[in-house]
Amino acid sequence: MTFDAIGIAGTGLNVHRKWLDALSDNIANVNTATPAGEDAFREKFVTVRAGADGQGVSVAGVVESDAEAKLVYDPEHPYANEDGYVQYPNVELGDQMSMLILAQRGYEANAAVVDRAKTTYEAALQIGRN
Repeated sequence: MTFDAIGIAGTGLNVHRKWLDALSDNIANVNTATPAGEDAFREKFVTVRAGADGQGVSVAGVVESDAEAKLVYDPEHPYANEDGYVQYPNVELGDQMSMLILAQRGYEANAAVVDRAKTTYEAALQIGRN
């Protein structure tokens, strides 16, 4: 049972790590400008599914948002089109930071489960030795 807890929490660690990676990428590109009409950076989302054995979770994939890019009037920008518009990703920094906190807390919770299960297993081994 202890090993099950470690395995299940380990799957949660993997999912939350992938989520943190996607959020980091989103945050790093929040102000990435592109010329209007070209492909802009798209927000990334991690999709999750139940684990193959019915225990834990796994990453099903990473999908990109279908939200339209934001057009910002900035005629001085080097990427500005003839009308003075530059394209930015439709990524909200506040939303990303909120999700970053959730992903971090989920990662920490799963790490705590692994740590507690390990401590329980070590205590059981000590009892067996006495």
